[in-house]
Amino acid sequence: MRLLPLALIAALAACEPIADTAPRNAPPAQPVLQQAPVGPKLSTRAALNNFRTVTRVVEPVAERECRRLAPNLNCDFRIVVDDRAGQPANAYQTLDKNGRPIIAFTVPLIADTRNRDELAFVMAHEAAHHIRGHIARQQQNATVGALVFGGLAGALGATDAMQTARQLGATVGARTYSKNFELEADALGTRITAAAGYNPLKGAEFFFRIPDPGDKFLGTHPANADRLRAVQRAAAGL
Repeated sequence: MRLLPLALIAALAACEPIADTAPRNAPPAQPVLQQAPVGPKLSTRAALNNFRTVTRVVEPVAERECRRLAPNLNCDFRIVVDDRAGQPANAYQTLDKNGRPIIAFTVPLIADTRNRDELAFVMAHEAAHHIRGHIARQQQNATVGALVFGGLAGALGATDAMQTARQLGATVGARTYSKNFELEADALGTRITAAAGYNPLKGAEFFFRIPDPGDKFLGTHPANADRLRAVQRAAAGL
């Protein structure tokens, strides 16, 4: 498909920026995958060629899985390159103004991948966010959080702090289940990756090169070790 510059609405289900850093020295306490040697970094041109190939293969598989698992959703994915200057390595899923699902990759993330399996896994993971309805569920959680925190502030007589309480509640609510959403997307993304003919375990080696969020308070992503276990469990069930 034709790759176009990004002009999209903000995404509540966006994955956090991925820093281009070396693997951490300390392995997980209970590693589930043996870290493979990191392959050589590709040229930007080679990485973009891989991206085009993977897009052609993964997109129809993701759309088929979307229609099978969520027939009421818009399953016409549009996969694009976010080529705005200064963007960090990142991939995310959002919706355009008509509700069409968008999967966007920044150029630094594409350039940081080492093979097509990694690209396929990340692409399938973002498609899984849409299929599992994570944007709508996150919006609902944010709304509930805002109402609860605002109500507590009002009950305590702190009417001047209600707006701040609502904002805090929306943040807490939106992030309450975000780690579960990531693990759900990893599991379904594993199945989509394999169905497209790529190796999800090899694709998940991408986790070895990104910072581990661990147990960060109100973090949106689970620890890398938990994500690797989710991929391994899903792959074992194929």
